[in-house]
Amino acid sequence: MSVAIETVANVPIRLKEPFDLSFMHRYGAVFTVVDNYYGSGNLCFGVENEGRKYFIKFAGAPKEKFDLGKTEDAIGWLKEAQQVYQDLRHQSLIECIGGEEIGGGYAAIFAWTDAECIGASYPASRQKFLNLPIATKLRVFDDILNFHAHVAERGYVAIDFYADQILYDFESGQTTLCDIDFYQQSPYYGDKGPWVSANFVSPEECIPGERIDEVTMVYTMGATAFSIFADHDRSREKWPLSESLFQVAAKAVSDERTLRQQTIRQLMQEWAENIAK
Repeated sequence: MSVAIETVANVPIRLKEPFDLSFMHRYGAVFTVVDNYYGSGNLCFGVENEGRKYFIKFAGAPKEKFDLGKTEDAIGWLKEAQQVYQDLRHQSLIECIGGEEIGGGYAAIFAWTDAECIGASYPASRQKFLNLPIATKLRVFDDILNFHAHVAERGYVAIDFYADQILYDFESGQTTLCDIDFYQQSPYYGDKGPWVSANFVSPEECIPGERIDEVTMVYTMGATAFSIFADHDRSREKWPLSESLFQVAAKAVSDERTLRQQTIRQLMQEWAENIAK
């Protein structure tokens, strides 16, 4: 397969065919390019305009590495995500400023954050995060739980959530969540399949058309606990917190749905009750 190389801000971008990205400069001076969002089909840019920085997601370019759909699918997903970001606005969610059709595709505009991704795609940042004190990681997990309680209360369910969507600012201590494009109104009877990291996928997400709801999201949050505190290892030996907190997290990732906490709030309550033990 032939590959076209486009260059933005002196960064080469590999595409399936030539595509004019010069319109990106309308948003400001491009200072960074991120093109490793394989699943979504988006190209991402950091731009600066009149002293303010923005994060731009663009769907419409024929990416070299995108085999989960067609370019027009990526455009449709990014357009649909605008309502999700509006409905789920929260202090821990990256701010979506707006979106528009441009350059033969669609661009979503976000406020910039200096926070670093703690997922496996960024191993240096992830290791730096894993080396943080337990107390700091407890605060990050609380931020994630609080946001997803908000998600449930707004009638949504997390779809395709994994550690790459967790950003942490090592200077300010701020947690920011991003890339919630595929969150859906609950219940969701999915047909996309388990795109997410295998470390976060519940059994029901592996069955096309199965019900995905708040109980599924409990599993996701349990998997997040093991990701943050034990680098995905679910053994008791690798768990650095108390036995009682291990049992809370292990309950959340039960394969059997009825054995899990049935709501995010129930999970939060059990977690809080066992912090002091």
